[in-house]
Amino acid sequence: MPARTQITRHDCVEGWSAIGKWKGPTLGSVLQLAGLKPNARFIVFSCADNLQAGMFLAQYYESIDLIDAFHPQTILAYEMNDRPLPVAHGAPLRLRVERQLGYKQAKYIQRIEAVASLAPHGGGAGGFWEDRGYEWYAGI
Repeated sequence: MPARTQITRHDCVEGWSAIGKWKGPTLGSVLQLAGLKPNARFIVFSCADNLQAGMFLAQYYESIDLIDAFHPQTILAYEMNDRPLPVAHGAPLRLRVERQLGYKQAKYIQRIEAVASLAPHGGGAGGFWEDRGYEWYAGI
């Protein structure tokens, strides 16, 4: 599958930023190959990491709409700065959705689903942090 290389800035909700070089297929091309059902409205990413949520561990997940999913800068990165993606940055596969803040950049992707509704996933707000009060659309 063809890959895209892009140099972009990662903006964190905590106020810091960093520039990196990313490489991977566009998410849109992967979704086109897989085929979407007509009722698909969102893409949900289930991740391998678990984070503390109060007294319990919760699986990290994130979601985006189809507009961001098919944006040409939205890729599934497997390289960072001309090297295989390191574990600390989400290996083996990480979402790069460049029009949104860092918490939308799901790491350690295990499963990608096209869904009609976010309600059945996690707390229903669209992502681990969104279930805890963050905005679902974290546009830059």
